[in-house]
Amino acid sequence: MLHNDELPPARILVVEDEPKLAALLRDYLQAAGHQVDCLDSGLAVEPAVRAAEPDLILLDIMLPGRDGLAICRDLRAFSEVPIILITARVEEVDRLLGLDLGADDYICKPFSPREVVARARAILRRRPRQAETGLQLDAERYQASFNGADLDLTPVEFRLLACLAGAPGRVFSRDQLMDRLYSDHRVVTDRTVDSHVKNLRRKLEQAAPGQELVHSIYGVGYKLEL
Repeated sequence: MLHNDELPPARILVVEDEPKLAALLRDYLQAAGHQVDCLDSGLAVEPAVRAAEPDLILLDIMLPGRDGLAICRDLRAFSEVPIILITARVEEVDRLLGLDLGADDYICKPFSPREVVARARAILRRRPRQAETGLQLDAERYQASFNGADLDLTPVEFRLLACLAGAPGRVFSRDQLMDRLYSDHRVVTDRTVDSHVKNLRRKLEQAAPGQELVHSIYGVGYKLEL
């Protein structure tokens, strides 16, 4: 059982092209109980997040292929995953630009790995605990359950639920959901999104009779209330 000051394990993506630093962060975060994946190229980040969204990203600004600020901006077009920028730049403009692009925090090199773990812990503490909401999501297996009942979702329905559950209470427009659901950027209509929402609602209703979890916001989009 988790005590009030303890956190469930999280999936953390470390994007850092310095192998020794990436290994150091991985070791400290794993010692704190988290699952850690590492990438060393900016070009690999968006496909990785679309395939299996982590709980937190530690993102270096200076990366080969694509810089961290551009990555942060692109991720915010379809994901609310928390992002901590790691930078060797100390100019205030870079810090402000990173936060304006949607980063949740930043930390400057050189830093203590313990400080990074503490910053990550502070951000992860804000996320709703799946066990408390009754919702369980397994991004690697594309499996979801609510109150112990398997939802039997299609991959698209799983991505839809994961998107909504990543920011409970936030209203997502149909365009935002379409970007999140289809990584190949295929052309789909609003009705396609509405159809997936309808199917997701039906399956949630089967697991939680009488509870309306996915709400329509007229003229805007959808949100999830847990």
